Amino acid sequence: MPAYTRAARTKKSRKKAARKKEAWVRGVKRPEQCKNLLDVRAAIDAYDDILLPLLAQRLKLVMSAARFKPSVKGVVKKDRVEEIIVRVRQAAEAFGVSPDCFEYTYRHLITAYTREEQRNWPKIHRR
Repeated sequence: MPAYTRAARTKKSRKKAARKKEAWVRGVKRPEQCKNLLDVRAAIDAYDDILLPLLAQRLKLVMSAARFKPSVKGVVKKDRVEEIIVRVRQAAEAFGVSPDCFEYTYRHLITAYTREEQRNWPKIHRR
């Protein structure tokens, strides 16, 4: 099978998988169901209520990773950041949203989490 056909099938299967993954929260209006700005804001708030605890758990995992890093300088691994960005951009494409927006968001998230990890690294290694 030619490479371009394989690539097209892979892209199709990624999109199909993304549709399956695209789970809307029961009881929260979808964008097309919102009738006014209040509806949109209520839906955004509902998703924030789900997203924020996940971000907190992610931060705790990042902080846990500091235990395995020998120095503050070792906190940032550019190749790991780029690995995450590639995965995030692919996910955005699969979900049919802007890869640039997801990349921007994740780069800022990673920067903030890295700063927190660096700030706490000495405390973590004092134990």
